[in-house]
Amino acid sequence: MTAQTDARYDSPDAINGVLLVDKPIGPTSHDIVHRIRKTFGIPKVGHGGTLDPMASGLLIILLGKATKISDRFLASDKTYEGSMTFGSTTDTLDAMGETLETKPWQHITAEAIQHEMHQCRGDSMQMPPMTSAVKVAGVPLYKHARKGKTVERKARLIHVYRFDLLKYEPPVADFKLLCTKGTYVRVLAADIGQALNAGAHLSRLRRTRSGKLDIQDAIPFHQLVELPRNALAARVIPTKDFL
Repeated sequence: MTAQTDARYDSPDAINGVLLVDKPIGPTSHDIVHRIRKTFGIPKVGHGGTLDPMASGLLIILLGKATKISDRFLASDKTYEGSMTFGSTTDTLDAMGETLETKPWQHITAEAIQHEMHQCRGDSMQMPPMTSAVKVAGVPLYKHARKGKTVERKARLIHVYRFDLLKYEPPVADFKLLCTKGTYVRVLAADIGQALNAGAHLSRLRRTRSGKLDIQDAIPFHQLVELPRNALAARVIPTKDFL
């Protein structure tokens, strides 16, 4: 890093710290980072854990010097609320993909769903889906998937603390999940659908907590980009608060 770049971070009007953003459905986490960097003229912007385009909720944005402590946020446990829809599977395991198969779902009960959710609790090895940003030999898996390729990948250790059924209005089950970093919720949904012989895909996902940080303290993205720079600075949590 050059002395000139350091000066930009240390100047009186530099913005360094953590910003909690309520990400909408649609844009990627990278899209959000790029828009913030461009809108506010902040030279270095990162995030503390990605969200898929179809997911909404808490996205931790790291500004300036705070990008150096990204590992603190990436390692945090995550809480989600979402929905899985039984009776159909997709190539991405979520609602953004193409339907692969449809099956009857009328035999599924709330009790059966909750049982399978409880079976997911604890440690397990989970295989990252091909439509994910996990890199193999430096190339994201989704780039292989776009070419119709399936490459060998390693299963990862995850831990599910809680997985609770909130409501079942067939064929849609609403849930709440507390898990470790790197857990693919759409894989859990697909696994439960397979176990219940109906198939399922993730149809909604919202991240509500990351570590001790809560969605209630986040600003909706569409409001954020309308703020003047001084109002943005007032919403930033200083880096020292996390050290």
